[in-house]
Amino acid sequence: MKSLNNPVPKLLIALFAAFFASQATAFDLDSDQPITVSADSARLDDGQGIATYTGAVELVQGKTRLTADRVVLYRNVNGLNRIEANGTPARYQQPVTSGEGETDAKAKNITWSATNKQLTFEREAVIEQNGNVFRGDIIHYDTEQRVVTAEGAEDTGSGPGRVEMVIQPRSGNISNESGN
Repeated sequence: MKSLNNPVPKLLIALFAAFFASQATAFDLDSDQPITVSADSARLDDGQGIATYTGAVELVQGKTRLTADRVVLYRNVNGLNRIEANGTPARYQQPVTSGEGETDAKAKNITWSATNKQLTFEREAVIEQNGNVFRGDIIHYDTEQRVVTAEGAEDTGSGPGRVEMVIQPRSGNISNESGN
């Protein structure tokens, strides 16, 4: 098991704050909690700043968890700056910061970039939180601007893929507009 703890500028990633009432934060590299990585095998190229983990890979920081078949961590002089996860699917889970529930995201490729301040879910991306669902072939979340963009799949002859979003009504917040 390898532990990574790197001081870099404060990064708090709010996942889908624009779409969901509750917010979630991704890996916080300035946290007191280390990122712990476990896998069936690992290869560290210290000269290139690349660590590759394969086979039932699990990254954990506090209650945030990323699981995949293969994970590559990239480091530069400032510390960890990119995480690439691939799986069938790769999975990202984290409790919401307010209220109850969990963000559960799945995609064949999940990439986190400190440089671009972006979390990207690619190929069959599905993100669920408290009954809300967001689907697309590619979903980008700009963690600095708090903007989510999604793309459907390319047209394969049977029609282009579409982006789909299901938002549950807020319980207890329904007002009677007609006065009855």
